[in-house]
Amino acid sequence: RHSTTSFPAIAGQYERNFRRQEFGRRSHDDMKRCLGGQKVVGSRCVLPRRAARANGGAVVRAVRNVDYPEALLFDCDGVLVDTERDGHRVSFNKAFQEKGLDTVWDVELYGELLEIGGGKERMTAYFSRKPDEKPFADLSTDDEKQAFVAEMHKLKTKLFMDVIETGQLPLRPGVKRLVEEALANDVKVAVCSTSNENAVSAVVRVMLGEDIAKVMRVFAGDVVPKKKPDPAIYKLAAEELGVDPARCVVIEDSRIGMLAAKAAGMRCVVTKSSYTQEENFDIADAIFPYIGDGEDSQFGLHDLTTPGNLWLNPPLPMASANQQLGA
Repeated sequence: RHSTTSFPAIAGQYERNFRRQEFGRRSHDDMKRCLGGQKVVGSRCVLPRRAARANGGAVVRAVRNVDYPEALLFDCDGVLVDTERDGHRVSFNKAFQEKGLDTVWDVELYGELLEIGGGKERMTAYFSRKPDEKPFADLSTDDEKQAFVAEMHKLKTKLFMDVIETGQLPLRPGVKRLVEEALANDVKVAVCSTSNENAVSAVVRVMLGEDIAKVMRVFAGDVVPKKKPDPAIYKLAAEELGVDPARCVVIEDSRIGMLAAKAAGMRCVVTKSSYTQEENFDIADAIFPYIGDGEDSQFGLHDLTTPGNLWLNPPLPMASANQQLGA
């Protein structure tokens, strides 16, 4: 969604927000002394007012950086690229065919399976429903079943990476712009996904380019013991990046991803994908059809400030989000 507010007006609001956050109930004289370069115990100053004027509004830039999130965390499938229907699903079916199975996941069935986080977990859940049919009918122990699923997932990942490497799936609109805005303002960026790490890294490298791939951390696959909606992957990302979860904004497309982000104590912006149009995003902080570019831009980094006018909900305590993990 677009803002028609001029930059000076936006900058002024940033500074007013900053002053309210930093000084709270402090006296006006205390605020003036701090902004003028004099130390005021218990508060922090970004830049003295005189220095700001001498540097052409540096205080506005400093205030903007204070208001921006410390990190922007993206899901991969459905957020960076709408991969699920024409990428992962097709690759699963090709893998089944190559292994001599009659299994076919159609569009509707795969949409149901997406309620389960992780490709290996989806296959295990699906084949466990049909214990008297191949492949599980021919496997007597849990170890054999796990080994089969792991082998199948490895093949599926190879087939999926072929789809990515050949550029068959486009980047969703606005993703690269938002990543570049974040990097230009010293906001850390990362991808947090239940998909295979090599596949996610390939998406970042091919779709966003080598330069961004060098600085965009990838947390994916089995790097954590539990998949979304468990918050483990987002908590790990915050820890590894050295940022406060409350100062992170997550871009997700699914309910299980939203629950994971909120349970980690983070803001969550939902950009719906082909499979998640009808999902319940009741505790999302903002909801959009996509990020968008140019005149079709739905939001930008400047909209993700704290406080800001974008957010639908106040920050949700982690305990409240955790209660919804089973929802």
